[in-house]
Amino acid sequence: MTIGAIPTTEDSSWATRGACVGMDPDGFFVQGAEQHTVKVACGACPVRTECLADALDNKVDFGVWGGMTERERRRLLRRNPDVSDWSAVLRRASQEVVGS
Repeated sequence: MTIGAIPTTEDSSWATRGACVGMDPDGFFVQGAEQHTVKVACGACPVRTECLADALDNKVDFGVWGGMTERERRRLLRRNPDVSDWSAVLRRASQEVVGS
C-alpha cells in the first residue's frame, strides 16, 4: 500500500479511497507534535478503520495510520495480544458505538 499515490488504474482497495490519496506520504512519518496535525487529517477519512486495521494486523512500526501513531498502536497491540483480525474487532467496536 502506498499512501499518497494517485491511482493510475481502477482499484477498489481501501487505500485508493483514503483522504490521504493526494497527500505527500512523507507527511505521515513525522515526530512529536507534528503527529497531531496528521491525525487530524485522518479524522474524517472514509477508510480510517480499514487503514488502522491494516496497520495493526501487519504491526506497522512507523507513521500515522488510521489516525493512530506508532506509540498508540504499540500500546493497543500490547493490551490485546490475542487479536488476530483487527478489522473484525474495530468493526464490532464501531457497531457498538453506533448502537449506543
